[in-house]
Amino acid sequence: MRYDTRYRSLSTSGYFPPGVKWLLIVNVALFLPYYLSSDVREFLLTVFSLVPAFVIKKFFIWQLATYLFLHGSIGHILFNMLALWMFGSVLERDWGTRFFLKYYFVCGIGAGLCDVILNGAMGNWGTHTIGASGAIYGLLLAFGVLYPNTTVLFSFIFPMKAKYMVMIVGAIAFLSALGENQGVSHYAHLGGMIFGYAYLRGRLLRLDLGYFQREYQAWKLRRAKKRFQVYLRKHGSDRDTFVN
Repeated sequence: MRYDTRYRSLSTSGYFPPGVKWLLIVNVALFLPYYLSSDVREFLLTVFSLVPAFVIKKFFIWQLATYLFLHGSIGHILFNMLALWMFGSVLERDWGTRFFLKYYFVCGIGAGLCDVILNGAMGNWGTHTIGASGAIYGLLLAFGVLYPNTTVLFSFIFPMKAKYMVMIVGAIAFLSALGENQGVSHYAHLGGMIFGYAYLRGRLLRLDLGYFQREYQAWKLRRAKKRFQVYLRKHGSDRDTFVN
């Protein structure tokens, strides 16, 4: 996996890597019946949205992942899927599909855990949380950390460097989580960024440890070669002597 922290331009060439493509397909495929049928909507909200009471008391553990694929309105899914395409495509091309999807679900499930724990602690056991925003915020965080000097459009309007965008959205999520709940799970937004950062730092640390391990092995090899050369110089006069 390659981490490139240099300046790069944000490409929106229309190319859909497989992970991003299938996430888009599944999200849209579930949104259409959800939006068009009230009966389907009720079923999906009951079984697949994130409800703290169901996760904790009834062990509906799958909701920590399935809530990511439900969206409440056209604007909701449009914003999330556009962000997934713009930032996720760049990350997947650099990381590879396997690590990209792993990171996406770590952020999304981590965001769901934060939502369940904090809403449960506040007594909001019956809330229904839906949407991929937790995972999307994790992607924004990763993009800002790995490509800090890339120019992006904040809110798809204002151009700024990615690192500043991450600082702004992180501050908004934090302050909003402290305020009154207005129908948006800011806990999930903040949780997605926290889990994404922790996972990313852990990955970078493992890469750094791997580098030191390789350097140590190379040093041991160089030392062994040097000792062997010293041995040959000391016993050079006997190299042509044969014993029968």
